This record gives sequence, C-alpha cells and structure tokens, in this order.
Amino acid sequence: MNDTPIYLPESGEWQCTACGQDLVPAPVGVTYLQGGFTITLMTCPGCGLSLVPEFLAVGKMFEVEQLLEDK
Repeated sequence: MNDTPIYLPESGEWQCTACGQDLVPAPVGVTYLQGGFTITLMTCPGCGLSLVPEFLAVGKMFEVEQLLEDK
C-alpha cells in the first residue's frame, strides 16, 4: 500500500514553463531543516520541475515550517 501524500491541483492541464512538456503526477523528495519525506506532485518528466499548489505552499507547508521552527 502506498501511503505517500498526494497534492495535485484541483483542475486544469498543466505544462512546464521551462520546457513545455505536460506535467504528470510523480513522487518528489521534500526536505526542510534536516527532515525529509516524499509526496506526490505534478512534475515535468523532462526537467524535473514540480508544481506546488498554492493551498500546499501557504497552508500545509507553512504549518509544518512553524511547527519545526517552534521546537
């Protein structure tokens, strides 16, 4: 069973701004302050850039950042 969190945009077709390829869901390694985990994001199969949805960047990631910095 795969328990990797999946964070995808609610809708739309997405293309890479760097190379123009269609983005596909893919596992991405994320690190912050020596901590690491894997999540699924829309990612370019060509250059590897990933799309971080706004709700994740200003919501969940901000919450985790605050928790880690408060420790």
